[in-house]
Amino acid sequence: MNSSRVEEKEIVEAVLAGKTELYAEIVKRYQQIVANLTYKLCGNKLEVEEVTQQVFVELYTALPRFRFDSKLSSFIYSITVNVVCKMMGRQRRFVSSDRQDDDDYRPETPSPDLNVEQQIIRQEQLAQLRAAIGRLKSEQRTALVLYTYEDFSYLQIAEVMQCSLSKVESLIFRAKKNLAKELKQ
Repeated sequence: MNSSRVEEKEIVEAVLAGKTELYAEIVKRYQQIVANLTYKLCGNKLEVEEVTQQVFVELYTALPRFRFDSKLSSFIYSITVNVVCKMMGRQRRFVSSDRQDDDDYRPETPSPDLNVEQQIIRQEQLAQLRAAIGRLKSEQRTALVLYTYEDFSYLQIAEVMQCSLSKVESLIFRAKKNLAKELKQ
């Protein structure tokens, strides 16, 4: 076990033992990671802030169930995915291609190798891609985002999504197939 996992274990154990002020350390370490994943899964800045807050509320109540079989980050990713799915199922929100108010979370930056026209075309293509990803079924979108944007292995995705490896393979395959079909239109 590496030193950061030992430190995380000590922090979690201290929080569970009543030193709740240390929970702020967990929030500080993972807040941006949760916000970035949420943005990639569901959309605008308001949703990101709302989901991020809910993730840390749910994490706090779920900490007693954490057994250190996996990394704390995997546990947090799993809670994030569950919260996003619950909120999106309730409100049927999808990734929006209109994100002028979301500059804080925008992952792409202009390339100095592209002229203005090429940058505009690239931005439009990225907006179309985000919109197409937003129209994928929730499980497909989650698996694809974790694989593509978060560089998770299929095994890590299976752990976070709490499903089999073969289901992850199928979800990613279908997501890519549906994206290709959607982007051809």
